[in-house]
Amino acid sequence: MQPDLITLFIIASASSFAGILAGMLGIGGGIVIVPMIYYLLTYFGFDQSIIMHVAVGTSLFIIIPTGLRSAFEHSKRGSFKKSIFKKWFAPIALGSILGSYLAGISSFKGLTLLFATLASVVSYQMFMSSRENKPLKIIENPMLNFSPFFIGIFSSMMGIGGGNLSVPIMSYMGIEIRKAIGTSSALGIVIAVPGSIGFMISGQEVTNLPDYSIGYVNLLYAALIIPLTILFVPIGVRLAHKFERSRLQAVFSLLLAITATKMFWDILSG
Repeated sequence: MQPDLITLFIIASASSFAGILAGMLGIGGGIVIVPMIYYLLTYFGFDQSIIMHVAVGTSLFIIIPTGLRSAFEHSKRGSFKKSIFKKWFAPIALGSILGSYLAGISSFKGLTLLFATLASVVSYQMFMSSRENKPLKIIENPMLNFSPFFIGIFSSMMGIGGGNLSVPIMSYMGIEIRKAIGTSSALGIVIAVPGSIGFMISGQEVTNLPDYSIGYVNLLYAALIIPLTILFVPIGVRLAHKFERSRLQAVFSLLLAITATKMFWDILSG
């Protein structure tokens, strides 16, 4: 698996974009990194049975330094909700551990369908809120107390930082969206550490992995991607603090809609 010039260009472009999104939206960049690694491994002819696992596991590993940089940059600007971070830390970490285990034994198509459906609903709600230019806030619901646990599960299984779900939910709770983004960046690390360790462990006995892999985490791709994601995070943070709240919600809505559409397409064409 020796990347050629075209492959390196794709990695550089996607990594830069992932870093901007991580800083701007608090999502860790996995929404870009996972499909990029998936399609590159497909291009290089690796076994379909391990490609998605490697993409997800490697993405989680990359989110650790990317999320650290994003959380630090947002914290400097006061965009961090300490009380939410402390409250969500344990359930998100537990959910991530469970998610990394479930990813190895569950039907990926079934999980993808569930996630795509959820992303579609959240995308619609955020789009309507951005048009009305009103805060996303719902009546206090005890079910929200369980949301961090499920965010951890789904994010670990999908190789993302969780901002796609945690930022909208925090917005529903009345938290200003920039604080939600900064807090989500920090929570992405909580998801990524146990999640990537879980993928390392679960892939130990697999023999047809790419070179330079520890379980399902590929260190070569991580080494190529991480420097650029870290470099471009501050650009995304500046954009997050420049845009109006309604515009950020509109960007989030579009991002989720694209993600959901792509997932539905993969299910139908797979």
